Amino acid sequence: MQTLPKSAVHGGMALIGLGAFAAGLLLVRALRPWDQAWQACLLLMAWTALLILGIDLAWNKVHRRASTGLDPAHHDPSLSRTAVKLLGLLGSLALPALAYFTFPFYTDTLYDPFFAMLPYLLPVWLVAAVPYFYLVDRRMREPQDGYWHLGQALLLRWREVDGAALVQHLLGWTVKGFFLPLMFAYMCADMGTALAFGDAGGTQPGFDAAYNAIFFVDVTLVSVGYLATFRVTDTHIRSSEPSMLGWVVALACYQPFWGFVSGQFLAYRGDYGWQQWLPAGSLGYAAWGAAILVLSGLYLWATLSFAGRFSNLTHRGILTNGPYRFTKHPAYVAKNISWWLISIPFLSQGGWLDGLLRCLMLLGVNAIYWLRARTEERHLSADPVYVQYALWMEEHGLLRAVPRLPGLKFLRYRIPGV
Repeated sequence: MQTLPKSAVHGGMALIGLGAFAAGLLLVRALRPWDQAWQACLLLMAWTALLILGIDLAWNKVHRRASTGLDPAHHDPSLSRTAVKLLGLLGSLALPALAYFTFPFYTDTLYDPFFAMLPYLLPVWLVAAVPYFYLVDRRMREPQDGYWHLGQALLLRWREVDGAALVQHLLGWTVKGFFLPLMFAYMCADMGTALAFGDAGGTQPGFDAAYNAIFFVDVTLVSVGYLATFRVTDTHIRSSEPSMLGWVVALACYQPFWGFVSGQFLAYRGDYGWQQWLPAGSLGYAAWGAAILVLSGLYLWATLSFAGRFSNLTHRGILTNGPYRFTKHPAYVAKNISWWLISIPFLSQGGWLDGLLRCLMLLGVNAIYWLRARTEERHLSADPVYVQYALWMEEHGLLRAVPRLPGLKFLRYRIPGV
């Protein structure tokens, strides 16, 4: 008989995260001293991160966990080791910087708010890194982390470098470098709408306002997650997705790759959606819209449950409560069902054949998320806690009644070197 392991995040942190966001947004709307949405977003992120991480430290004592790799009784300060790690941090920043200068899609105006924000964030980040690295390093049981290995590599001390640890570190920074600009850009777009809400011309229909608000909260918490990778708060990256398939299916779901995938292969959405199908103000419209909002709310609950630890393609602690108490992939399940309700491809105005093709294309999108779920399970299964959690879910999960087909049953994966 399997037992449910303890979650890496207290269940109450989801509500705290939502409250932190709401209070921060009220503060930003009250002050309004900025001309640019990115400035309001930076303040909102700082406020939200401070409350979430601060409460997690004070309430849940996350800094005392063994998973942090820190030991209060251990005291081994080293200025030289700190200097090597700071060099590793500069090298880590150089990796995404090279991508930003190299890949043409970063010239898109979508990313303008992110690049406008960086000159203000980076100096503060780098100055704060000096005492942070020194104070954390002296308490680490194994201080030779990814930053240290990258610093040694930049100093050409190859004999000191663990190749696997270095690759994992670079993969983690690739994740942050790719997703943070995109999520922050979406957040800034939502912030512009939020600041205009209630002004003349700044209102939206009830469903649209609620739907957009859900994803505004989501991208805010997600952006905090990509920035707040601190060992002292136990939000650091334990490992990154090691497989090419895992990276391909994850990146395919985000711009600029999703524009190509959806445009060329999986263009399941047409001009006829649920809001065109059902008369506005009707009972059917209200019920259908409520179902979409409930599913979107479940998706948001999954994000909030990470409490500053959310990040694609990485392992930052195993969640076993909140929506993860019912299914291993609540966000994927909720999103994929909601897309069927939003697009209603089976009711295409192009006839039954066009409807069938759109349904098949949406099934293709669902298949991508199924592959994401499987590659994530394979990655996380290197952690015995996840194996215990997944086996418990096989017996007690909400979807346990689903026929245990080969693609649905949990497999006890093992990945050497992770």
